[in-house]
Amino acid sequence: MNSFLWTLKRPPPHPPSYLFGTIHVPYTRVWDFIPESSKRAFQTSTNVFFELDLMDPLTISKLTSCQLLPNGENLQTLLPRDLYRRLKRHLDYVKHMMPFWMTPDQRGRGLYADYLFNAIAGNWERKRPVWVMLMVNSLTEADVRSRGTPVLDLFLAQEAERLGKQTGAVERVEEQCHPLNGLNFSQVSEQANSRRGRV
Repeated sequence: MNSFLWTLKRPPPHPPSYLFGTIHVPYTRVWDFIPESSKRAFQTSTNVFFELDLMDPLTISKLTSCQLLPNGENLQTLLPRDLYRRLKRHLDYVKHMMPFWMTPDQRGRGLYADYLFNAIAGNWERKRPVWVMLMVNSLTEADVRSRGTPVLDLFLAQEAERLGKQTGAVERVEEQCHPLNGLNFSQVSEQANSRRGRV
C-alpha cells in the first residue's frame, strides 16, 4: 500500500519484476518516505530500466536540442509583447535573487549564481514556449536551493551503476519531446496566462 510499487509475479524459477512510479524531484525530498519494500526491490533487482537513460550524454544532448525552436526562431517574435515582457522581467528578477537563494553547501561545492542561472535558464529565448513554461515553474527558491541534488530517477540510475546493475531505458527522447512539442501555441499560452500571478 502507498509504496508506488507494483509486483509482477512470474512462475518459478523466474524472479518477480517490479514497476516503480518515480517523480522528477530532488531525491532528498522523497527518499525518507519511500517504503522499505520499494528500496528492497531496487536492491535485489539485477536489471533496472528507467524512463530515459539519464546517464547517457547523448540523451541529455537530444533533450536539449528538442526544446529549441526550429529555424532560428526566438520567443520575442513568437510571444505576445506583454507576455514576453513579463517573462523577461520575471527571469531578470530570478537572476537577481539567485545569489540570495543559493545555499552555503552549493557555494561550498563551487556553484556560482550566474552559472546556476545559465544552467537552468540559459538560451531561454530560443526554447519552445512549453519548455520555457516548465522552466519557469522550476525557478522557485526551493527548487534553486535543491539544484545539485539529483532527481529521484537520476539518483537511482547512479546507484544502479554504482552497484553494477544492468540498466536501460523504456523510452526514447523523441517519445517524450514530440507530444510536448506538438502542443499548439494557444494551449501553451493559456497555461502561461493561468500562471499570471507567478510570472
